[in-house]
Amino acid sequence: MSVRPSTAARPWRALQAAGIAAAVLVLGVFPLVVSDPTLMSIAVFTLIFMVAATAWNAFSGFSGYLALGHAVFFGTGGYAVALAARDWHFKGGWDVFALLPVGGVVAGLAAIPIGLVALRTRRHTFVVVTIAIFFIFQLAAFNLPLTGGTAGIQLPTPLWSADTFNRPFFYVTAIILVLTVLAVWGIRRSRFGLQLLAIRDDEDRARGLGVETGRVKLAAFVFSAIPVGMVGGMNVYFIGQIFPQFAFDPLFDISIALMAFLGGLGTLAGPLIGALVLESLQQYLTQTFSAGGVYLVAYGVLFLAVILLLPRGVVPSVAELLASRRMRASERRRSGGAGVSGVAEPAP
Repeated sequence: MSVRPSTAARPWRALQAAGIAAAVLVLGVFPLVVSDPTLMSIAVFTLIFMVAATAWNAFSGFSGYLALGHAVFFGTGGYAVALAARDWHFKGGWDVFALLPVGGVVAGLAAIPIGLVALRTRRHTFVVVTIAIFFIFQLAAFNLPLTGGTAGIQLPTPLWSADTFNRPFFYVTAIILVLTVLAVWGIRRSRFGLQLLAIRDDEDRARGLGVETGRVKLAAFVFSAIPVGMVGGMNVYFIGQIFPQFAFDPLFDISIALMAFLGGLGTLAGPLIGALVLESLQQYLTQTFSAGGVYLVAYGVLFLAVILLLPRGVVPSVAELLASRRMRASERRRSGGAGVSGVAEPAP
């Protein structure tokens, strides 16, 4: 009797393993079979947002604190890479990729004082504080001489052929994505992850059980900033320039939050699926119709559809559907087995 749960879970685990293997295979083969620069560009931006949404979910999805200020780390990481490439006289090419960890470290360091201030508040107040801090950083980027203001900063252009120009950006971003997913997977299965989930469920009770809630929240907040800062640097290097209004874009926070909600907040695969759908859709609509606002309409319609039809997100809803089907199939097998063995049904 005790073997049945693990036996029933085997198909789901096999499906998960097959999905992971397929995803890794696609990441490795996609640039080799797709030569269209437009599709490759969409793929790079999609990977960037998959990293950002996964990192954001590691804090907001696990702790329950919805942050709307991660564009601070995206822009901070971008400016760190741009300034380092300019001041250290990088010529462009693979060497600039070595600066991406610098962007992540700078973003993580910036998250410490921000977290110490913002995490003193709770829930809705925390959302407002993160938005306010975002606008402070955006105004600073417009006005500080260090950032170049509205003139922006140009990054060195890699001297790669047009046929393979996007390929290095794709592979390096894919490596960052894999490392981020592995780190979040490790957090989710660790004691630290359980503490975050306890805070999400009931922070006061978690504190009463001995969880150092302030330290745990700050550690998760800082961790979530590091991958976002790295892909912020990747984003500006891929574009070739950085401006305050694009580095610190409020739509960035809305986008990654929608991606996590669409796929399933607090799940591992949810932000990946949400970013894959929404960012590729946004890039396609923007490049096809040359109107940046079209994708916002699509975002709204899709998000309303998810709220009405799949309120918990795609991944949890699909998992519940599969679990209910497995349960019904198991009950049918048990009832069928009872009928075959000749055991009579009890009288009503």
